[in-house]
Amino acid sequence: MSPPIPDRALRELGRTEGDADSLGLLVRDQDTRRLVLLRAVLDAAAAAPTTVCPPHLLDRLREDWALLEAAERADRAAVRTVLFHPMAGPWAQRLLSGLTAATVTGPDLPAGLAHLTALAVAAAIRAGVRCTALLAPRAGLVSLPTLGAVRTDSGPVELAHSAGEMLIRPANGPPLVARTQPDGTMTSADPRWLPVLALPALLPGSGPVPLDDVDPYGTEGGGLPRHGLSMAVRMDDHERKAWAACWSGVEPLLRTGGEHRLTEVAVLLRCVVPLGRPPGSGADAGGVAHCSGTRREAFGAVLSSRPATSVYFASTLVHELQHTKLAALGALVRLHHEDATPRHFAPWRSDPRPFDGLLQGAYSHLALADYWQRSALGARRVTSRDLAWAEHARCREQVGAVLPVLAGSAGLTREGRVLVNEMITLYHRMDDSPPPPGHLARAKAYVSTVKVIWQQRNGSRRQ
Repeated sequence: MSPPIPDRALRELGRTEGDADSLGLLVRDQDTRRLVLLRAVLDAAAAAPTTVCPPHLLDRLREDWALLEAAERADRAAVRTVLFHPMAGPWAQRLLSGLTAATVTGPDLPAGLAHLTALAVAAAIRAGVRCTALLAPRAGLVSLPTLGAVRTDSGPVELAHSAGEMLIRPANGPPLVARTQPDGTMTSADPRWLPVLALPALLPGSGPVPLDDVDPYGTEGGGLPRHGLSMAVRMDDHERKAWAACWSGVEPLLRTGGEHRLTEVAVLLRCVVPLGRPPGSGADAGGVAHCSGTRREAFGAVLSSRPATSVYFASTLVHELQHTKLAALGALVRLHHEDATPRHFAPWRSDPRPFDGLLQGAYSHLALADYWQRSALGARRVTSRDLAWAEHARCREQVGAVLPVLAGSAGLTREGRVLVNEMITLYHRMDDSPPPPGHLARAKAYVSTVKVIWQQRNGSRRQ
């Protein structure tokens, strides 16, 4: 039996790289898991007691599933665009947990089951299949995943789709029409329709990246405030233009930081969820305050407040897509047998980290150190070069402070050992082009100071 991932691909990933074939292994595994998860939802609903999933809800779920099957017969790729949308993951996980719970889970369960109707309708529209539906709003929106949402005051909304045209009849107000465009987006002259903004593809052959501010599962249930992240926000026209302008400068920056960074975005990034300012940043924080993250159950999504510049948008993608890569790799092969006790020092966090969190953080910061070094070496402007060297020096020193813990772990599996060894190889390879002495000295002083503060705060748990 062949291993889940070839050693060549594993070594590439250990160096925070990965070509389209290596990354494709992770993508296919995650897509398969999504299909299994969706099937598990259907089976769990059928097996659930009527107190959890009443017959009328089960009948509706089966009708939605039949519509999905009809749409897939018409255009499989179009349907997979909807089913593999990152935010379908949190929805399916939450719904499955509710259906298999020992007790009745309350009003969230009917809403979760109803969301399958929205997914099925969106898939049918993309596949060009006729359909009708009645959908209730959530927080003033009726959302069709990957396409957009209808703003409505109250009451259910009737939808009827045929030949690329969707007639929308809100409970209050006149009807409106939205039409499917050749690029797969759906537009309407009526301001009540809120389309999902599509950020242009970065590479020929790759698809546009949705900037999705209308999916109800963008941040719901993710516990984001615990991780210093704000909740999803709806963008006005000014904010959409600002995001688009910021995105427009990302491609050359990623290319300077390494062609493999462009490949990561093209293969892995499926949507960006816009967040508000970081909690506690205040209204006067300007464009400096920033937060970003990923969700394991939302493969391919990067959640981010709007970066101040294209430079930080590019580095945010580099950072967060490493978490996406490593989480997907960890689902495919076991990397370690360490427990989840939070006890390790990480220079990028003030709290003790479990081993897996330490590995995740070191991996993403190692990629950033590599990206910023390449950017510094390729920069034409002195200010850009200076910024890149400063960021590189800080990230590399942070990684160097924790690599001995990772390398010394007896809990690493064979695959985990290969991964960490390749991380060490990349770390030392960066010695070939060291940063200016001043940047290096400041980075060392920074990490040393952070460690002293951490030990004073968490001394009894330090390692």
